[in-house]
Amino acid sequence: MNSSRLLIRGGRLIDPAQGLDEVTDLLIEEGKVAGIGKNLKAEKAAALDAKGKIVTPGFIDLHVHLRSPGQEHKETILTGSRAAVRGGFTTLCAMANTDPVADSAAVLEVLQTQNAKVGLVSILGIGAVTVGLKGETLTEMGELETAGAVGFSDDGMPVLNAGVMRRALEYTRMTGLPVIAHCEEKTLSGTGVMHEGVTATRLGLAGIPAEAETVMIARDILLAEAAGGRLHIAHVSTAAGVELIRAAKARGVRVTAEVTPHHLTLTDEALGHYDSRFKMNPPLRTAADLEALRAGLKEGVLDAVATDHAPHSKAEKEMDLGGAPFGVVGLETAIGVLLTEGVSRGGIPLSTLIASMTSRPAKVLGIDRGHLRKGAAADVTILDPEAGWTVDAATFASKGVNSPFLGWRLKGQVTDVLVKGKIVLRNGQFVNGEEK
Repeated sequence: MNSSRLLIRGGRLIDPAQGLDEVTDLLIEEGKVAGIGKNLKAEKAAALDAKGKIVTPGFIDLHVHLRSPGQEHKETILTGSRAAVRGGFTTLCAMANTDPVADSAAVLEVLQTQNAKVGLVSILGIGAVTVGLKGETLTEMGELETAGAVGFSDDGMPVLNAGVMRRALEYTRMTGLPVIAHCEEKTLSGTGVMHEGVTATRLGLAGIPAEAETVMIARDILLAEAAGGRLHIAHVSTAAGVELIRAAKARGVRVTAEVTPHHLTLTDEALGHYDSRFKMNPPLRTAADLEALRAGLKEGVLDAVATDHAPHSKAEKEMDLGGAPFGVVGLETAIGVLLTEGVSRGGIPLSTLIASMTSRPAKVLGIDRGHLRKGAAADVTILDPEAGWTVDAATFASKGVNSPFLGWRLKGQVTDVLVKGKIVLRNGQFVNGEEK
């Protein structure tokens, strides 16, 4: 069905960038959006029936660890791209903590070469802030930008040196590209494995206090304010962090922020059985934090949902809680989890959720994506809001099976995905018939 003309009929088209939420048709020609309207006519166009389904711009994930180059036993560009397609994502931002680190143009060029061979989704590179993620010497940020970097981050290492961080933020005044901050004060987080609170005390585990995040959020906001730079705060997990960002935005600081599906749906009580599938950094927090994060997303204080997809091998995650690495996978479960727990049970408006995965992340990066205006690249996600399914690692396209949602019964699943007008997923299956 990869005709040069495709008519997607009768779906509920939600495009927050245009303020659209209506049952209508979408016409695609030569890989671009050609028109939106009821009962469109298009000669010699292939038809895709979307009745009863939701049609949106392709999802954009600001925060993904694809593990390539250097850790292909955990994920590859191919398996990560397939996982993205399954989850409705058409654009991924690949974090810099690869091996070698993406602190030079050469590494970003390798990423793009690999992605060109796979050709499933768009992958945008995030360049490192400092050489080797060591927090000491700034990278050649201009060179990285020229090589295609859309932002800079040492995730998951915080830039502990405030002087280095300030210089990085000063650079962003010229480019507008954000510094994406993993906000963690290491002297406070120490050897902690979960949130410092009642549950950690009961389990006898070392905790990571909320202040380990909020102290660094406060510092980086103040540095961004002084420098006039562009700051994006990754994976916010605390109520106090939301308040700091709210106040900063109110006084005009150029700051944006993201939140993950797991922090919107789980609390530290999930670690009650010492299960390392629930070990991530920042850790799961309290029910009060969770509610503050949901409120922050509804209000727009938190701009985007990002998965922080971080695959690890099964053997690594089967270690004891202290020895297992931080991180969970999330590309394939994000929309189902958020529709089920965030929208149906958590009161997040559907339009807000879609905006946080389309137009809002595009705005964070300043890229022309996340919408279906006429002439836009036809990145399209179609999902069935009534489809019930059970999260099963055996069906994952990702190499990573370290999901905190295994066994969950969800409602809402991606059925079809188009990237630049090309159908890459049809009725839940890759169009070329290949599987993992």
